[in-house]
Amino acid sequence: MTPNELANSPMTGLDRVADWMSGLGLGAGPLQDATRLRGGTQNVMVRFRRDGRDYVLRRGPEHLRPRSNDVIRREFRLLEALGRTTVPHARLIAACSDESVLGGAVFYLMEPVDGFNVAVELPEPHRTDPAVRKQMAYGFVDALALLGGVDHQAVGLGDFGRPDGFLERQVGRWLAELATYDEVAEYPGPAFGPVEDVARWLERHRPRQWRPGILHGDYHLSNVMFSRTAPEVAAIVDWEMCTIGDPLLDLGWVLATRQLSDVPEFGGLLFAAGGLPSGDQLVERYARRSDRSLEELDWYVVLACFKLGILLEGTWVRALAGRAPYETGARLHAWTGRLFEHAQSLIDP
Repeated sequence: MTPNELANSPMTGLDRVADWMSGLGLGAGPLQDATRLRGGTQNVMVRFRRDGRDYVLRRGPEHLRPRSNDVIRREFRLLEALGRTTVPHARLIAACSDESVLGGAVFYLMEPVDGFNVAVELPEPHRTDPAVRKQMAYGFVDALALLGGVDHQAVGLGDFGRPDGFLERQVGRWLAELATYDEVAEYPGPAFGPVEDVARWLERHRPRQWRPGILHGDYHLSNVMFSRTAPEVAAIVDWEMCTIGDPLLDLGWVLATRQLSDVPEFGGLLFAAGGLPSGDQLVERYARRSDRSLEELDWYVVLACFKLGILLEGTWVRALAGRAPYETGARLHAWTGRLFEHAQSLIDP
């Protein structure tokens, strides 16, 4: 970015970031080679170099929302906790809760990740070697099992979420979200199968016993960075939905998003290349890496389809109201239908 571009960007105030960094002993001199990183999030990320070291700065969106700073604060608290574990993640360097430094936005600095996102690229040898892709998929599950195995209380996240009643809240929470769509006059209501049937099944078959842990909340292939030098996950990313809940919902999410394997946003490039393990093989891999019981895993897959489908339907509703591109909304509406079809197939095999 040129100085003029920076002056007209969400990164206005990088000179004040430099002063803040100096106060922490993080190098000296100007911030150089500032580049806005693109991704699937509205949060802003900028990579830059200072005094021979590379950094990535992450803050909320250009136009801050009421909870944007709270989300970023939760993220840097989570990354600080993960620094005490072997879970692959971008290492936290420093965090700033002072909203005056960067125009009202809190932010944090993290180490750049040497990796790639399969929503964007599939380099060699990953693109042409099926054995590498198979190990990538297993590494993806290994990273998830590692995350689910973290003792969240031991790493200082005992009050990070509300695990009590977590599973009991899920169906009502997402039915309430779906009900808000009726406020849009153009929305004709859900047309993707018997939502109430799925909801009743989830309530009747809810697991009676489970163990709280760190839940990523949106764990799919495009929310990790893969290593360029080994078939493994270099970092789990996009922690906005992270909380303390039931980690098996993340595994259910993995299996649910396989229904969208042709969708770039959910790792379509890797799926298109082929050579990946089956869903059953991924579950077997997770079972070998985790001490959690998988006897009721179908329940978590159905819940993942239910929750993700309702979330995606929200874009269709906004499109009908003229607040989102119509083509995008229609595409996500079709994905919702596929997710609910899969949920129904598990309920009535």
